[in-house]
Amino acid sequence: MNQDFVERCQEAADRLASIRIIPVLVLTSETKALKLCELLMKRGLGAAEITFRTKEAASIITSISKNFPELYVGAGTILNVADLKRAFDSGARFAVAPGFNPRVVKAAIEGGHPFAPGVCTPSEIEQACELGCRFLKFFPAEAAGGATMLKAVSGPYKHLGLRFMPTGGVTSRNAADYLAIKEVAAVGGTWLGKAEDLDADNWDKIDSLIAEAALLAK
Repeated sequence: MNQDFVERCQEAADRLASIRIIPVLVLTSETKALKLCELLMKRGLGAAEITFRTKEAASIITSISKNFPELYVGAGTILNVADLKRAFDSGARFAVAPGFNPRVVKAAIEGGHPFAPGVCTPSEIEQACELGCRFLKFFPAEAAGGATMLKAVSGPYKHLGLRFMPTGGVTSRNAADYLAIKEVAAVGGTWLGKAEDLDADNWDKIDSLIAEAALLAK
């Protein structure tokens, strides 16, 4: 097991655990991304996951890193080794994926990059653990059985010190159920900064949702 990788992932999990609710954002506009980050910092949510589902993701991460160095910015939807490298070259501090890809995990280990692969079954957890992963994304959280499923599936591995970040279907209504689980470091807030609100410049609604999430995180 690569101890340096384990420690870097532990540091990432600890940092995210201090924030608790991590906005998961699909962004195409640098201007709107920076305005959104300004609201996040104002409300005390000091992290964001920028998904690699748009061609602008890498440049947006670079801009956020430059303009908000205190924001703990990460990359999501990392599906291949090339995107993993692009993410960290752009300034990402951590990265996550929806699934477990051994090639990407091994590249993260070799590069010393904090990385959480996605899991939702015991077999996937064990495969990730075999490579040294101790920080895992539970996805798709609600569709896979929600907090009840995560409690059950994580039970046999408590002695390994695993940390999870559930994402997918997590909302302001059920986030507390996940955060009450000891092994959960943070949840991915997919309801914050939705594309339809950004497209409509509905900043009052976005700010209200961020403020609500910040209170829930506390």
